[in-house]
Amino acid sequence: MPTSSLPAPCRIISDAHIGIDRPGGTSERALLAMCDAIRDGSLLINGDLFDFWFEWSTVIPRASFRVLAALAALRDRGVPILWVAGNHDCWGGTILRADADIDYHLGPWEGMVAGWRTRVEHGDGLREREDRGYRAIRPVLRHPLAVRAFRWLPADLASRLASGSSHASRTYRARDHGAGLRAIARRRLAAPDAPSLLVYGHSHVAALERVGRSVYANAGSWTDAADGPGPTYLVVTPERIDLCVWRTSTERDRLDTIEYRALAEEPATGAQEMVGGVGGDETVRR
Repeated sequence: MPTSSLPAPCRIISDAHIGIDRPGGTSERALLAMCDAIRDGSLLINGDLFDFWFEWSTVIPRASFRVLAALAALRDRGVPILWVAGNHDCWGGTILRADADIDYHLGPWEGMVAGWRTRVEHGDGLREREDRGYRAIRPVLRHPLAVRAFRWLPADLASRLASGSSHASRTYRARDHGAGLRAIARRRLAAPDAPSLLVYGHSHVAALERVGRSVYANAGSWTDAADGPGPTYLVVTPERIDLCVWRTSTERDRLDTIEYRALAEEPATGAQEMVGGVGGDETVRR
């Protein structure tokens, strides 16, 4: 059943790219530990959970097995999971929806996240100049005829071809350091009908920023890049939004936070970037 509301606390992850590391690597172990630790609330996956995902009628990519099993176990515990597809995992279907019972969603999603009126979008193809080439081929990659033709290939061959064309890496960061998506977010949040919370992924650059009485957030990357703080993610509750680094099932580092305050307070001027400091006095709207 399509998800319209995700309960608190909602954990948001993106860009784990499971499969680029060896099986049982640091990023996968951390993700499995998080899934095992969740007992309440909800989980929102904002694209590119796997570096490559495709469904044949009876076959799935081997690298996805342990994480998908952990997500299925999470659903068995009654925790809702919303997965907004990214550019590496946009070929999902009945295995995710029926077998794993995940609300797998193509395209932007809008609904309530822990009480916040929210729009979630992976972010691929949004930048007008930088994503021009990708926007040209995306309709072909996602066309039903192309998907059907790819499915005719033997799974091993198809997986090798897909892995060879993937440009994900442990150290990937958007060359514009996330500025392009931030600029798009600021324009969208300046509209009269702007949501309370706008969530992008894709850039691998974590962000938590106030834009007027709304919030732009990016969970960053779950991959354990050598130059990064570790797997980053968002935690959304009715009272606040935290940008965190996963450490253990009982321990996390909070990098930044934006708290909900009275809606009557004056909105911030422009966009105030929160990365690098705690924003306990921030006010946002629902």
